[in-house]
Amino acid sequence: MVNAMIYQPPDRSSLLAADDGGIDLAAELGRTQPDFVIYRPADMSGDAHDTGNEHLLVFDGPDGSLMVIWTQSTREGEADQHIMFSRSDDGGETWQKPMVLAGPPKPDQRMASWAFPLVSRSGRVYVIYSQHQGVYDTFFQAAGLMTGICSDDNGQSWSEPQTITMPRSMYDNPDPAIPAEWIVWQRPDRLTSDGRYLVGMTRSVSKMVRHPRPVDSWIASESVVEFLRFDNVDDDPDPGDLQIRFLTPDEKALRVGFPDHPQVSVVQEPSIVKLPDGRLFVTMRTSTGHPYWTQSRDDGRTWDESHVLLDKDGGTALLHPLSPCPIYDLGGAGAGSGDYVFFIHNNDGHFGQWGPTDTGYNRRPIYLLHGQFHIDAAQPVWFSKPKPFMDQGDIGLGPVMKPRHDLSLYASFTVRRGRAVLWYPDRKFFLLGRIIDPAALP
Repeated sequence: MVNAMIYQPPDRSSLLAADDGGIDLAAELGRTQPDFVIYRPADMSGDAHDTGNEHLLVFDGPDGSLMVIWTQSTREGEADQHIMFSRSDDGGETWQKPMVLAGPPKPDQRMASWAFPLVSRSGRVYVIYSQHQGVYDTFFQAAGLMTGICSDDNGQSWSEPQTITMPRSMYDNPDPAIPAEWIVWQRPDRLTSDGRYLVGMTRSVSKMVRHPRPVDSWIASESVVEFLRFDNVDDDPDPGDLQIRFLTPDEKALRVGFPDHPQVSVVQEPSIVKLPDGRLFVTMRTSTGHPYWTQSRDDGRTWDESHVLLDKDGGTALLHPLSPCPIYDLGGAGAGSGDYVFFIHNNDGHFGQWGPTDTGYNRRPIYLLHGQFHIDAAQPVWFSKPKPFMDQGDIGLGPVMKPRHDLSLYASFTVRRGRAVLWYPDRKFFLLGRIIDPAALP
């Protein structure tokens, strides 16, 4: 084994609170003005292992329901990370009691994280996630084998987990016993011209092969972006037989240089929309103080050079720290409507007293931008001025010694019967939804 780390769970006693520290959770629940509530922890004690909630992916169930999966824990990175599932039969107004799909507290299970869904045309629901193996390279919560389960009864029961083959990369630890460190952040959607699922993936570069960090912070740890296509979902294979094509492996992966250190790539969390002419447009987070964009003209097989995202050709560079910056189609996933919403923090990492490495504090507020397609433009989506959308008043939530202040959008988006909803974690504590009114867009 080459320079692997064995994960030792931290002492949770320093994280837990005896009470909620005088914070009115009912009042905090309404701070970001949600229209829907998926999940609310009862308190901040952490005793229920539910005070960390993130990676929230809401999707259309095959039976007309809304379904949701997310990663839950006492706090992000704790050894109790597990995958949760719930469903709503009334458009998100109420949600069934969630069930644990993978990870603790299921007996004898290691942490399971970062699940994402696929739904076949016949109605089989797949959930794919990262299954920890007890060893890691750099980021233990990102290390794991790609693993899948499926349901043929709309989420009432689930198959046994099966490992899905994930090819090794030049960016992984040379020892094949050390799993890759990867995260699929957004929900795969049917984005290719022939209706296959496509999604972006962040791959962390192993410390055995990466460049040295230019600064002593995780925001300078090397990473690249890849794209995955799912080729046989509609054949309803067992999870272990899913055929996943890694379209941009090794040297084809997207890279964006760290400031003043172009050899060190830090680019993560791609978000994809389809353009009206069939091209794919992607936004990504970086450590440059700006989001970046790229496009593909061939269903994601090849991608243009990445550029700083501007408000328009020749315009102003948009500001954003190393935090999710999702873009969504107002017509629905894969619609190619030409009308989009985009979310940023509107700061370059310097926010009040905080700097670029203070990612627990500079990932707020949330600003909304209206994006519109321009067919002849060099940058094919132009954006309105940022409009304040939500904030949390700088009040932290979660275990008392390490509350979360950030509004990182580990989020998803649905459009049903013309109603667009952003589903988001508030301080990685509450799981909420907010209607996007097209008439109120800037």
